[in-house]
Amino acid sequence: MASTDRGSGALWGGRFNEATAAAAARLNSSIAVDGRLWREDIRGSRAHARMLARQGILSPADAAAIESGLLAIAAELESGSLAIDGGAEDIHMFIESELTRRIGEAGKRLHTARSRNDQVATDVKLWLLARHADIADCLAGLIRCLLTIARDHLSTIMPGYTHLQRAQPITLGFHLAAHAHAFLRDLDRLGDAARRGSESPLGAAALAGSGYPLDREMTAAELGFASVMTNAMDAVSDRDFLLETTGVLALLMTHLSRFAEEIILWSSQEFAFVELADAYSTGSSIMPQKKNPDIAELARALAARVLSDQQRLFVLLKGLPLAYNKDLQEDKEALFDAVDSVLLVLPPFTGMLESMTWRTKRMREAAGLGFTNATDFADYLVGQGIAFRDAHRIVGELVRYASDRGLGLEQLPLETLQAADPRIAEDVYAYISLEACVERRTAATGGPAAVAVAADIARMEARLEELRR
Repeated sequence: MASTDRGSGALWGGRFNEATAAAAARLNSSIAVDGRLWREDIRGSRAHARMLARQGILSPADAAAIESGLLAIAAELESGSLAIDGGAEDIHMFIESELTRRIGEAGKRLHTARSRNDQVATDVKLWLLARHADIADCLAGLIRCLLTIARDHLSTIMPGYTHLQRAQPITLGFHLAAHAHAFLRDLDRLGDAARRGSESPLGAAALAGSGYPLDREMTAAELGFASVMTNAMDAVSDRDFLLETTGVLALLMTHLSRFAEEIILWSSQEFAFVELADAYSTGSSIMPQKKNPDIAELARALAARVLSDQQRLFVLLKGLPLAYNKDLQEDKEALFDAVDSVLLVLPPFTGMLESMTWRTKRMREAAGLGFTNATDFADYLVGQGIAFRDAHRIVGELVRYASDRGLGLEQLPLETLQAADPRIAEDVYAYISLEACVERRTAATGGPAAVAVAADIARMEARLEELRR
């Protein structure tokens, strides 16, 4: 029986008597989204063809024609002399059709022992593994920037906050190191996701593998995967690698958004802790005096997009039976958006940090207000033999007294302090100085003392280099 190929000229059209309805074809097409996978699709096809030839499934002549044809298509797509057909069903069909148009029968043999199900999973994994590296580069740059600034400000005193209220004196180095820890965990998680994602689906075919004598380990090694997925049904239906990566990115953007919020506050006149460089600020179309922290605000906004992208993937996947379902066509847009958003924001955010001016005098002044040394005063009283709860009450009463008079605890005369408790001596003033409050915290790992933060930075730098190897 002669082939009729009635299904709108589709490569799968032999089964169909009617052409696909135009509206259905528009819905079914994913080329507008997955067109960006053309490099990965050609790379996977070349590896597949070479494996088929080595296994004796393709003739050397057909394999050579496929190789040269795919290389030519890649070169023309790269140069722009060949445009992706927006009317194609997807990038896989476009490339295969274009290859067959150029080399004839040999092009029709490329899809032997392969399905679009394992093909698309392979393409997306290849794309994502490369983006893992790009994101890791950007994130490592941000961490190095933070650690450099932190080391420069080991003794720059500022207020630490809880509930956005001044709480205890810390240093800018200590504060920035805290952010660096969060981003370092993100980098660690990103590498972990990349490791689990480095399993090749290619050769799983539609869902049950192939009856041909494939060498899946060969294609996996050629494409840079660490291993192969050992269950074909899992290989074509698994999208954990998307969920893991977008989960890491959602957490990364949450950390970035929290930091951005602080920069927005710190650059306000109310805080005035930082001055943003003109190159990373914008003005107002109506108010000449404005200098807006738009990079930080956009980082905060993009976090919402990335969190939504991951949620979209979870909702997409939660009701799907095994194995492949057309719903999975919709997984790439959320992935691409999450990755694009992160790669868009990390470089300017790092540039903003590198170029900002820290108003250290203003930070020191702010730390001197709000009774941030009150906890240390209570600890001093404990050292005089007073139970902590009693010490807490005594200092609280002194805070109220000082606050009513617009004074700090260290500004109260000794006779006033001794009226609260006679065991308070002259040495209390040195004990509750901001510098002493900070530098005292070296007894346990994790405090803001310069020596503790310097050691912490050194540990993070060593861990960063370990993760980047």
